[in-house]
Amino acid sequence: MTDLAAEKCGPCRGGEPPLTAAETAALLPHIPNWQVLEQDGILRLHRVFKFKNYAQAVDFTNKVAALAEQENHHPLIVLEWGKVAVQWWTHVVKGLHRNDFIMAAKTDELFG
Repeated sequence: MTDLAAEKCGPCRGGEPPLTAAETAALLPHIPNWQVLEQDGILRLHRVFKFKNYAQAVDFTNKVAALAEQENHHPLIVLEWGKVAVQWWTHVVKGLHRNDFIMAAKTDELFG
């Protein structure tokens, strides 16, 4: 298996197709705690991270935000007491791109 977390997000341009079902299925084993969900006809990677308190959840949210800025690829983050939900997808392709899997793997590393 490829270590997705070691990869850097590449540029994503409009006009690229989203990943196929077969490509998505091949990458999912690299991020086993994530689910693929569909929202408004767009596939996204989704995971909920649980914490002991609000401060830990905020700290994790800030780490994900810093990573997103560094890689120039930004998720949906929902912060609640003791949990953070993260969704990765690529707006410009209206679906999943390899970069989303890379960022999900990097997010898992931040969680430890």
